Amino acid sequence: MAKRSYEIDMCNGPILGKLLRFSLPLMLSGVLQLLFNAADIVVVGRFSGSEALAAVGSTGSLINLLINVFIGLSIGTNVLVAQYYGAKDVKNLSDTVHTSVAISLASGAFLIFLGFFAAPPLLRLMGTPEDVLGQAALYVRIYFAGMPVMMLYNFGSAILRALGDTRRPLYFLTMAGVVNVLLNLFFVIVLKMGVAGVATATVISQAVSALLILNCLIRSDGIYRLDLKKLRIHKSVLFGMMRIGLPAGMQGAVFSISNVLIQSSINSFGSVAMAGNTAASNIEGFVYTAMNALYQANLSFTSQNMGAKKYSRIGRILALCLATVAVIGLVLGGAAALAGRPLLSIYSSDPEVIGYGLNRLQIIATTYLICGMMDVMVGSMRGMGYSIMPMVVSLTGACGIRILWIMTVFAMHRSLFVLYLSYPVSWGITFLAHLVCFFVARRKLPKEDALPQQ
Repeated sequence: MAKRSYEIDMCNGPILGKLLRFSLPLMLSGVLQLLFNAADIVVVGRFSGSEALAAVGSTGSLINLLINVFIGLSIGTNVLVAQYYGAKDVKNLSDTVHTSVAISLASGAFLIFLGFFAAPPLLRLMGTPEDVLGQAALYVRIYFAGMPVMMLYNFGSAILRALGDTRRPLYFLTMAGVVNVLLNLFFVIVLKMGVAGVATATVISQAVSALLILNCLIRSDGIYRLDLKKLRIHKSVLFGMMRIGLPAGMQGAVFSISNVLIQSSINSFGSVAMAGNTAASNIEGFVYTAMNALYQANLSFTSQNMGAKKYSRIGRILALCLATVAVIGLVLGGAAALAGRPLLSIYSSDPEVIGYGLNRLQIIATTYLICGMMDVMVGSMRGMGYSIMPMVVSLTGACGIRILWIMTVFAMHRSLFVLYLSYPVSWGITFLAHLVCFFVARRKLPKEDALPQQ
């Protein structure tokens, strides 16, 4: 009986069916990860009050700020593994796998200390209210205690995605999700641990998913098999990961700075506005993660075809990803806005919290498809081997415009409506700039595919 293959041939045959086969498990995986957070927020909001809800919600932008540089390196892992796999370069692929796992553990250990010491002063700098500060700092410190396993999962799943395997990470997250929900209920309702309980449950569930993916890599009989005895950092691979991943991570970190500024502005409207923003952001996250699956698909498909020198497929991959992400964003974003009130009532029964959440959904969820299209463009550029260009465009467009908006338009018209409007404006301008860059970069590639070696 033939052994079941989880890999996808991205370099030959029709593209759309394979894109969907790659993307759908990835969408479900993202939804599961958000359900971890939703379980945290719903349980803490229902059983520990609005202050605890605001504490958990106010930490998201800070957590992303501290970890995004390292998450960016996992993007470098994805691109390198896909390119080496497309080029059938066994040695470099193996070196990349072992370097990536080593880097994940080292960066996770560093982040434990960074989160522990940086959390309180940075939360104060963000203007986190005193009635929320203590619980928010506690949540961040416990959450960062689990950084080694979180990094291990992110780098491990990046390896599998590069090969087209998005199903096994979904299976692993399903198991971890069950653990997370059960522990949330036990720690918060039974043991009355509040934010400490949901943070601890999240760390344990992340450990479960990380160990499962580690076992998957170790037990594989493919060319990406992990041998713990060979675990080391190969300098050439590290530099390759940094060339692609560091600009991506820096972009994510600066994005987080703009989001921290926005969170600080939201904080100035009080803890009830913070709670409404937290609930709406969590709902939007389900739309974003579905769209982000197309960014990941574009990144992996473009990288593999670049490695195989199948240049003619790159434009078709981008067009199909843009069309698909636009449909997903329009349908899911519109649904989130239309069903906003019942969805928000899951998170809180406070009418004022729901009102603040609706204000955000009506502006951001309805325009979210623009964000998805912007991200898909970045996937093409990174898959083609460009790292600095998409970073500069994204930082100048999305972040620069957003920060300028806060300092000018929002400063003159202080309302949440004006603040939230900065998102679709910055997404639209940045998407158009990325589109121009793609056409310039594509013209530099050969028009014909390379002939296969005999």
